[in-house]
Amino acid sequence: MGRIFEKRKHKMFARFDKMAKAFTRLGKEIAIAAKAGGPDPDGNPRLRAAMQSAKAHNMPKDRVEAAIKRAAGKDALDLQEIVYEAYGPYGVAIVLEAATDNPTRTVANIRSYLNKSNGSLATAGSLEFLFQRRGVFCISLEGKSIDDIEMDLIDAGAEDIEIEENEVLAHTDFNNFVHMQRALEEKGIEMLSANLQRVPNNTVVLTEEQMDDVLKLIDKLEDDEDIQNVFHNIA
Repeated sequence: MGRIFEKRKHKMFARFDKMAKAFTRLGKEIAIAAKAGGPDPDGNPRLRAAMQSAKAHNMPKDRVEAAIKRAAGKDALDLQEIVYEAYGPYGVAIVLEAATDNPTRTVANIRSYLNKSNGSLATAGSLEFLFQRRGVFCISLEGKSIDDIEMDLIDAGAEDIEIEENEVLAHTDFNNFVHMQRALEEKGIEMLSANLQRVPNNTVVLTEEQMDDVLKLIDKLEDDEDIQNVFHNIA
């Protein structure tokens, strides 16, 4: 079959691996949301948002339902949500959101990745001022008028709107997240995803070589099964 087949096979398995990791993270978020706010998405905005993201990632419906049931079961993992702050190489600020049943394992892994990349853990809260928490909504433009969508987003409370190819990204204040989510639902606007992100107030510019070093670290962090999200201040 030759080298071309081997390359295709490698890319295929890499894609499946990435998909599996995405499903694992989404499953955790769904389970945490269901445990915290109940299994009924109608009365649980966080669970609705997690289910929207799962749908956008083509996560099978049975896996979504299994994650919700798992949250209410006796054998449900006691997942703790922990935020870690760190400095990567070249002073890049990194914020990690983890969901773990073993914080000792998680922090040991994070410290190992950082040490091997000339990074270090930071004191909790020391990097908070570098980021602001924002609600980010992703909406497909397929079959929709950009002007109409923009007006609906502004009415719902969007503060910044970006158009990327066939999608719209709308940002809102952290405290306005649930209100905007409900407003878009009432308007019948289907969201590909709705989540809270940490957006840097200022960014750092790196050379291509420096960028490669930092991205290698970020890849390692994102591959860790305990880490849900990785945010940084690279331009």
